[in-house]
Amino acid sequence: MLVFASLGVQAKDTPQPEVIFFDVNETLLDLNSMRSSVTEALGGRDDLMSLWFSTMLHHSLVDNTTRRFHTFGEIGVASLLMVAESNEVELSEAEARQAIVTPLRSLPPHPDVKAGLQALKEAGFTLISLTNSSNQGVKTQFENAGLLSYFDARYSVEDIQRYKPDLRTYQWALEKAGVTAEEAMLVAAHGWDIAGAKAAGLQATFIAREGKVLYPLALKPDYKVNTLPELAKILAR
Repeated sequence: MLVFASLGVQAKDTPQPEVIFFDVNETLLDLNSMRSSVTEALGGRDDLMSLWFSTMLHHSLVDNTTRRFHTFGEIGVASLLMVAESNEVELSEAEARQAIVTPLRSLPPHPDVKAGLQALKEAGFTLISLTNSSNQGVKTQFENAGLLSYFDARYSVEDIQRYKPDLRTYQWALEKAGVTAEEAMLVAAHGWDIAGAKAAGLQATFIAREGKVLYPLALKPDYKVNTLPELAKILAR
């Protein structure tokens, strides 16, 4: 039986994972650094940043259900154009691309990330990124953020062409890593990603980044933490 552990409280009945999967954008990398470029593209409308990101996630799921696939960057550009049009902001495709693609690949890590990843790596866990970004995109992100050395592997939905939280994506990642769902954990700052991982049978940790909340109707995560070192301390048992 899995027991929900609220901020920093250990769930004693939860088995130790062998592999820890990590979402990337907002979980490890700080998307707030893109705020200035997206805001400028949207005519100074800072309030539209969250709408752009949610629109991008929404339309990645449209690709899932319509059996089409575009890279996350392509969907991001298209979503920015949609938000601009719906708010009567003039924006060209070239301007939208400039506002998103380069800044998205240069996001800094959250302040706790390197210390947390190092502690988990030293504890012997296999660390794998599992992202909706493209293979080249996440490699560039990790190079720019100084995170490449912490990970044993990088998995992108580009290879299966099914965006998270499609359950088939988590199953694909488990098979690729050679572990069962019970032997794996996903760490994410998104309630929808936690919902998908739990529905697929994985353990899950919600990292409560600023403004992020859990989906109340989903299965609860096994742990809820504020920082990655906090999770490393919980799992070091």
